[in-house]
Amino acid sequence: MNNHLSDRINNMATSATLAMAAKARELRGQGKDIIGLSLGEPDFNIPDFIKDAAKKAIDENYSSYSPVDGYADLKQAISNKFKRDNNLEYGLNQIVVSTGAKQSLANIAMIMLNKGDEVVLPAPYWVSYSDIVKLAEGVPVEVPTSIDTDFKMTPEQLEAAITPKTKMMWFSSPCNPSGSVYSEEELKGLAEVLKKHPNIYVVSDEIYEHINFRGGHVSIAGIEGMYDRTITVNGVSKAFAMTGWRIGYIGAPEWIAKACTKFQGQNTSGANAIAQRATITALEAPVSKIQFMIDEFHKRRDLVLGLLGEIEGFNLNVPEGAFYVFPDISSFFGKTLNGTKINDASDFALYLLENANVATVTGAAFGNPNCIRISYAASEDELKEAISRIKAVL
Repeated sequence: MNNHLSDRINNMATSATLAMAAKARELRGQGKDIIGLSLGEPDFNIPDFIKDAAKKAIDENYSSYSPVDGYADLKQAISNKFKRDNNLEYGLNQIVVSTGAKQSLANIAMIMLNKGDEVVLPAPYWVSYSDIVKLAEGVPVEVPTSIDTDFKMTPEQLEAAITPKTKMMWFSSPCNPSGSVYSEEELKGLAEVLKKHPNIYVVSDEIYEHINFRGGHVSIAGIEGMYDRTITVNGVSKAFAMTGWRIGYIGAPEWIAKACTKFQGQNTSGANAIAQRATITALEAPVSKIQFMIDEFHKRRDLVLGLLGEIEGFNLNVPEGAFYVFPDISSFFGKTLNGTKINDASDFALYLLENANVATVTGAAFGNPNCIRISYAASEDELKEAISRIKAVL
């Protein structure tokens, strides 16, 4: 800890997914053959029709500052997308475009939370939720779930977690890291609880909506009574493999969108102009244009579950979306593997990196210390090789 730095930064955790990726890169630099299954990044190239739109935008000289909340025609494309895919009506004044969905989330925390406000996080949750909430001086309240409920929070658990200080609930469906997808019935159950507490707002992170193997994504904002208190967060990094283009967006009540724009105006201003122009083309395309990626992820999920199922000690469920499996590996705790004592999931993930040359992420970073996250956004050959190495060292 550095005394010259702010308490804010000294108290912040480093993103575990990015730290694991950095460690894997470092080992590669030393000549080790590391297979990286730690990052949530599709291994496909961006479809050519989106690249062409970006090139055209450069030729058309989209090089000036963009409006803080995004180009009007991009916001129109987002509005149309919400209507088409989610049956949600968001006007242009309810939409804010940001530098990735991560910035969208940070904006929301900073404009909604006061010191001590509590945010319910069904655990496991995406690694950055907790620190984004803490940065805004909010208090993350973790609700632990287990593999037996497919890592989904029940209405009873939500009710029990609510206190007079509860301001928000944040969740993702399909979920990173568990791949769980909430059904309409399950979301209605949560909504019934929230309706008893009219001052609680919901952040619904839907960035994986298209990578959904059960068919039929449901947005909680579309459930009766929830529209005016839900902020729907999305972006183009997962479905369109546009991770490095950094475009996220929200649909929200107008007063929330306005506050996010005000806050963003003092931070980054508008998102990258070229990426915004390319995003219009991406969002206007029918989902059928990216169906090949979804089909491929589905195939890989089944492959990974089949191979991991052959390893004794891996407790698995069947994730219905995203591109992760989240096995419970607590049966290894207390054991010594090749001279290494395994006390928790962090030890286990480190053991796999150092002995099998496979990078995964500890579930502790996501609020579940019994699991590890394995991303199957890698080629079939890499996945087969990685799991065969894991099997060999266990």
